[in-house]
Amino acid sequence: MSKKLKVGIIGGGVGGVTLAAGLSQHGIETHLFEHAAQFGDVGAGIQMTPNAVKVITALGAAPALDKVGFLPEALVGRNWDTGEETFRIPLKEDCPRLYGAPFYHVHRADLHHLLADLVAGANVTFSMHCIDVTQDAEKAVAHFADGSTFEADLIVGADGVRSQVRHAMFGTEAPHFTGHMCYRAVVPFDEMPDFVAPESSFWLGPKSHVVTYYVNGGKAVNIVAVAETAEWVEESWNALSTREDLMADFKGWHPNITKLFERVTEVYRWGLFDRDPMAKWSKGRVTLLGDAAHPMLPFLSQGAAMAIEDAYVLAQALAAMPDKLEQALAQYEAERVGRTSRVLLEARERGKTYHLASKDEQAKRDAEYREQQKKDPHAGGIKANWVYAYNATDFRPAA
Repeated sequence: MSKKLKVGIIGGGVGGVTLAAGLSQHGIETHLFEHAAQFGDVGAGIQMTPNAVKVITALGAAPALDKVGFLPEALVGRNWDTGEETFRIPLKEDCPRLYGAPFYHVHRADLHHLLADLVAGANVTFSMHCIDVTQDAEKAVAHFADGSTFEADLIVGADGVRSQVRHAMFGTEAPHFTGHMCYRAVVPFDEMPDFVAPESSFWLGPKSHVVTYYVNGGKAVNIVAVAETAEWVEESWNALSTREDLMADFKGWHPNITKLFERVTEVYRWGLFDRDPMAKWSKGRVTLLGDAAHPMLPFLSQGAAMAIEDAYVLAQALAAMPDKLEQALAQYEAERVGRTSRVLLEARERGKTYHLASKDEQAKRDAEYREQQKKDPHAGGIKANWVYAYNATDFRPAA
């Protein structure tokens, strides 16, 4: 008879709740510990690309995603000041046919809620700050700031870019500030404005870029505005900025961008951090997933998607081999380390491509985009077709 596993998850973000949902559906005893006092309406918009939607579908949450999501017509590249279109990747009609799932825009809070709704069989404890993880041959132990501990067969660190679980297992090396800072805002509209297309629009400018898209079923526009900076900026969801700072950093951009920014009432900004890829995420009875393992720049819109994929694969591996933990973790890493490393490194490269400083460099890049467009729009532009084609639900662990 197979051993019944007990798993502790540190961190209740997108990756943590997806793992809890997956493990619960397999009947695995799961305890999730979240630092915040409750699951809140944090964050802004998020792009749920087909590779992530395939996992959400497999978990049974596709109807909930369809209810709160928005289906963009295309992903479009535009010049920062002229608005000229440089590439167009059809999404709404093509993604189901090419990749087996749609492409959605959704508010992160809506995504988190629909995933948390799946966590029926997991115990969730809030206001728990993990400060250390220890282990021996029989168990792993999470230690919390209030003096309490939790013992399990496996502890999973899903606690973000500054993961305490990662620090406990692999040392306290800090994440790297990439020299990019990001403004985020959500602007509600009673009706869709004529100056924001129902698309994922990538406006590419010198040392900066802006992405706009609809969320809340088309009732609001999400803004992601990234600029390079020599000044260190903290990594925080909750650091308020001002509309004036946003508009000053993007002065002279296309009138459609200016019109949108003028309607911003609340804007946040934070620094963008990443780490170099790791060769291993697991030590004994402890492993990592999502940003704890591979924090990445958002330039391929894959941070949450990679955590969702990780969570599904890990749940499948543990369910198939509950009494072979070392083998299960090895198969999890074999499936995920190479893929996430490639996405992380290519996201860095997109930052360079998007932010070319000179007019000549931009003209050369845009000419290449147009040539690619003629050959195959899905292989051009941001070149993410290989990302979307992956299907984590095809993973079959060899028990």
